[in-house]
Amino acid sequence: MHDVMIETERLILRKIKKDDYLEIANILQDIDVMYAWEKSFSDDEVKLWINKNLKRYDNEGYSYFLAISKENDTVIGVIGPLVEEINNKSFIGIAYILNKKSWGKGYAVEGARACIEYAFNNLNSLKVIAQIRPNNINSINVAQKLNMKIIDKYIKIYDGKEMEHLIYSIDAPQI
Repeated sequence: MHDVMIETERLILRKIKKDDYLEIANILQDIDVMYAWEKSFSDDEVKLWINKNLKRYDNEGYSYFLAISKENDTVIGVIGPLVEEINNKSFIGIAYILNKKSWGKGYAVEGARACIEYAFNNLNSLKVIAQIRPNNINSINVAQKLNMKIIDKYIKIYDGKEMEHLIYSIDAPQI
């Protein structure tokens, strides 16, 4: 599979395709999964989200990847390194959105750790961040398990709303 970007012990992370619409809609249209965004996505918003990530592949070479379980070949979510814009500065961040069935199994930590390593080793990043809503306890726990630390917070405007985000960070290992 030529679109495989990252492999871990239990996961394959590959580029998203337009054909992945149903799997991605399953995730982005579940309000329990999308509670930190305070909305679930419409069909058109899912298509726009997919197209935005395809454009990121063209521009940066990476973005959210479809995360697939090696054990049973099922989609567990989307995980990937992203270019993040915060207060007019660019950072390489990691992001992860998992379907509910995959919560609590360590997939987010495993996939995000591999994306951090990818950012350090393949993108020559000196720092990787994660933007997390203060009420998103599960994502905060993932960041803490990855030894990420809060370095700042900011207000992100999303869908016309002001939403506070904590900025977690980890620096590249010094050799």
